[in-house]
Formats: sequence, C-alpha cells, structure tokens
Amino acid sequence: MSDCPPTGPDPLAGLQDIDWASLQHAYGPAADVPRLLRSLYRPDEAADAADTLFMNVHHQGGCVESAAVAALPFLVRAATDPAVAATVRIDLVDLVACVAAEGNRVEPRWIAPGWAEAWDAAVPFLLPLLHDPDQEVRTATVSALEEAHGRADQALPALWARHAHETVPRVLDALVDAAGVLAGHADREREATLARLLGLTAPDAGPGERLRAVAALRAADHEGDHARVVREVLAGGDLGGYRVTGAVKLLGGTPAERLGHLTRLLGNPAASTRRQALEAAAGELSRRRSAVPPLLPAVAALLDDPEPDNRLFAARVLGMCGTAALPWADRLAAMTDDEGEPYLPAQDHALWALSRTGDPRCAAPLARHLAGERLGFAYFSIHSEGWWTHELSLGETLGPLGAHAHALLPPLRARLRGVRSVDEARALCQSLTPWGPAAAPAVPELCALLATDAAVWAAEALAAIGPEAAAAVDRDRLRALIDAPPEGQPFAPRALARAYGRLTGDRGPALALYLPRLDEPYGNDHAAIVLGELGPAGAPYADRLRELLRAQATGWVPVRAGEALWRITGRADEVVPALVAAIEPYTGGGVTRAVTETVRLLGELGPAAAPAVPALRAFLDADERPVEHGSWRSVPDDDALCAAAHRALRAASGETI
Repeated sequence: MSDCPPTGPDPLAGLQDIDWASLQHAYGPAADVPRLLRSLYRPDEAADAADTLFMNVHHQGGCVESAAVAALPFLVRAATDPAVAATVRIDLVDLVACVAAEGNRVEPRWIAPGWAEAWDAAVPFLLPLLHDPDQEVRTATVSALEEAHGRADQALPALWARHAHETVPRVLDALVDAAGVLAGHADREREATLARLLGLTAPDAGPGERLRAVAALRAADHEGDHARVVREVLAGGDLGGYRVTGAVKLLGGTPAERLGHLTRLLGNPAASTRRQALEAAAGELSRRRSAVPPLLPAVAALLDDPEPDNRLFAARVLGMCGTAALPWADRLAAMTDDEGEPYLPAQDHALWALSRTGDPRCAAPLARHLAGERLGFAYFSIHSEGWWTHELSLGETLGPLGAHAHALLPPLRARLRGVRSVDEARALCQSLTPWGPAAAPAVPELCALLATDAAVWAAEALAAIGPEAAAAVDRDRLRALIDAPPEGQPFAPRALARAYGRLTGDRGPALALYLPRLDEPYGNDHAAIVLGELGPAGAPYADRLRELLRAQATGWVPVRAGEALWRITGRADEVVPALVAAIEPYTGGGVTRAVTETVRLLGELGPAAAPAVPALRAFLDADERPVEHGSWRSVPDDDALCAAAHRALRAASGETI
C-alpha cells in the first residue's frame, strides 16, 4: 500500500487536532472519518473511501451533520489535488455539492453550527476546478458552485469565463443552469448575468440553448416575454435536445395553448421527440380531464409509429385513460397478436389497454398469455412517479375481468396447479380475489395452495368466493395455519384469521389478533374492519369505535371506524359528519386511496349522505384531477374517485343502487 504524494502543502494538516469522536455523521460518532480521509491518498483505497464518506457524511440528506462541517476543507483539498484519481475527485465534488444543497434546502435546525462559514470559505478553492481537464470534474464542480448562494458574485464571473471556452454540451448546459440559480442571489453580477442569458435566447442561438436560457431566466425571477421564445422553438419542432416536458412547462400559458403545441410535437419527424411528446402528453392527461379530447387522438395515431417503443408508450397512455380509449379499441385489438404487433412488449400493453376499455375482445388473447410460456405481465404491482414503461401487473390487469371468468379460468386454474414460485401463486390468487363468486371453479386449486407458502393469498381468494368455498375448505387446516403460518410472513396470522372468520363465521381468532391493534392507523388491515364484520354482535365495541371516529380527521381511521360503526349500529347519520369532514380537505387536490374509499362508503349510506353533496360535486366538477398527478395511476385513480362520487350522489338523492 503506497500513498500518492500530495502536490502541495500537507492536505491533511490539522486532521489530528479535531476531536472526531465528538462529531456525528449518519451512522453515529465520526471517529472513522480521519482514516477515510487519509485513504483518499492511497490509490488502492481511495475509491472505497470516497464511497464510504458519501454514505456516512451525506447518506440520504435531510440534514448537515457536524462531521460534514469538519470534513469539508479536507474533502475540497483532496478534490482539487491532481494526485488524486479523477474518478475519486468527481465523487468528492459530488459529495460536497450534495451536502451544500442540503445546507440550502433544509431548515436551520437540521444544519450543524459552522456549516455556512465552512462552505463560504471552501467555495474559492473550487473555482479552479472549472478548468479541470476532465469534463466530469467540471460538470460536478458547476453543480457544487450552483449551491454557492452566498458567493454568487464571485462564482458568476468564473462560470462565464469557463462558458467562453467550454466545448462540451453537457458542461455548457450546467453552466447556464447554475448561472440562472446564482443570478437570483447575486447583487453586483446580477444584471450582467441576466444580459448574458437574454443574449442566449436570441434567434441565432441553438433551440436547446434558447430554452435552457429561458429556464435560467425563470430561475433568476427575471420578468420578460420568455413564452415568446418558447413558442418560437416549439413551432420550429427542433428542440435541440431539450426535453419536451421541460419546454412545455416553460411555455406556461393556457392549457389549450400547451395542448396545441403538444399535438404538433406528437407528429414530429424525430422519433425521440415523439417519445418525449408522449411523456408530456401523459403528464397533461394525468393533470387535466379536459386534455383527453384534444390529446388522445394524436396519441392514438402513434399506435402505428415506426418506432416500437413509441407504439408501446401510446398503448400505455390509451390504457391509462380507460374507457376514453374505446374509439381505438379496434386498433388495440389488432395489436394483440404477432401479426398485428410484432414487438411483444407493445403487444402486452395493447392487450392491457384493450382490457381497460372494457372491450370483451381482451379475454381470448389474455387466456393465450396465461396458457403460454411467456406471460408478459409482472407478478408485482409497481407504484412510482414518472413514466417508466415497466411491466404491467398481472393482478391489476385480471382483477377487473371477472365477467370474463369463463374464458380466463381454464388457463388460470392450470397455472395454479403448476405454480413455480410463491410470487406466481400470490399474483394468481390476487387476480382471482376481486372476482368473488365468479372464481368458484378455482376452489380446488386454491384449497391445494393452503398447504404452501402462498396460503395467505389463497385463503383471501377463498374468502372472497364465499359460501361455495366455505363448504369445501378444510377448516381445521386453515385454523392451524393461523398459529403456524408460513415462515417469513409476519402479516400472515392476521390475514389468515380474517379469512378464517369470513369462511367459518368464527371471528374469535381474528379478534384476538386485531383488537390489540385497534389504535393503529392502517388501511386494509385495520382492526375496525373485523369489528364491522361482526354486525350487530359488535355492539360492545361501538363506544370504542366512536372514540376512534373522532381521533383522526382524515386518512384511513375515519373510513374504517365509520364503516364498522355503521355496520354495527345501522345508524348512518352518526358517521356521515366525520366522513364528510374526512373528504372536504381534498376537494382541491391530493386525494388518496383513503379518500376514494370514504366516498365509496358514502355511496352505501343512502340519503343520509346528503351533507357530502357539495364535496362530491366539487370532485366531479374539477378540471384539474384532484388526485396526485404525474404517474400511470393518476387517471385510473381519478376514474375510481369519479365513479364513487357519482354513485354517492345517486345514493344521496334517494336513488336505489
């Protein structure tokens, strides 16, 4: 092990003078930091040391620890020392940038004393790295300097000096971005920076450069007709590598104007631009109901795009919009076999989209998928923001299709008999559970799974089927499973006990497991569900449920406690005020599944739900979807909310449902 000699004064001078053990990082006392800092100068240890420092000093952010304050000068010295490998220096500058970003972002109480002074002192030593031979070092340095808000007047001239000589597009982009941020904090250099940025929006600049300059001007809070520049670039169709979603955000303006530009970009000659336009269209559709009529035809046209992934994405967007995609059901149906769509992932998405429209032609190809080696659907559901084209969930695809049980059950049952993993068994059982009694022919296969690690999900599917399953299930086996569930499934005893109660009527085991958890604010597993299933026999628990109903104003507890209390007492008037109060804060947005479930419950309460009418109408009259935007689930979640609200309105009016 040999040290790489530093190129200047001892960069570790003063290291031993610090009481590191008294300082904190993400994992506790920072006694290990001196060793890690020394390792930065040992080539065979440096990369690992930099990684560990990142995890210890920054971790996941959220604060600036005292160890970061003390370590900062040493990190900067190593980052600026050419004797240290460039890859390590990049990591160190990234670490500095991340900690500095947290120092600008989090509340002062989460920032260790001395950080502002340490960061202010460190910034001048980073400026020379703007001219480092390694472009990645330069890029990381620009990101770090973007956080130098207190040194904006010193950093901006250095950024522009580098801009004049920079040739790498990525670094140029970062320089402009940083200039926009720092201009918002500058005094002496603000006007000069704004003038430079305005110059970059001129027609003789590249389209991507113009858009990035507009973004920087907006970041600097500069007022001007920036939308004109964006309109000009969008009208030309060439965005110069700038993302369509970002350009549409920069445009601002009216929704109609944004949709018009998006519609044109969906027909752009460049496949990559069309793909980005599809993502931007998905974003608009996830936000506004009024975006569907103008955008969906242009999206549907890309079902014939020569780029396979664009066809896939177009089908995904149509499927997201559910029954609104019915006008294109014929085209989707044609894409569900190899002749109509040779790209298998696009074929899967078209099939899912067809099922979302409610078109019965989805059943036969889905049955073929279930009977084949290549399923084309994932065993897990994925919940994420953004527009990743991950595999679609088998359970979410099949769950709404109980009306097609006659076509889907034969291959489903065969697959249940030959399951090759717990994940597969779980997905198949969860696909059948929403079907209820329609899944009854699968009772033998589900009963067989009670002897496997998939017993929980098999039991839940059997409980959903009802009396036919209850007559066939081995009650003793199911009861024994509650006390001896599959290993590694801490949730299993409660779920099995609940299924056992539904199948046998004996809710004693479920009550024993759930009652101690009555105060926990959980959703589908809330103890109040079990109490509600007791019906009038749950009267001894009514007062406790009344307390719960008042305990939390929103979330899962009001709907679970309210439903249980209603099922026990039969008095809707007692729970409606709490249910209405639980949904009213969300009429302007932020609707969660708990809110939709509360609206669904109101639909069961009949005319007593009348006080909810204003909130229900607000949900239905909104153009901006009240649910969370920006994901594949936004439109389906909004559709579910609207369906529940319509039903509740009919119930409140006295209409029999």
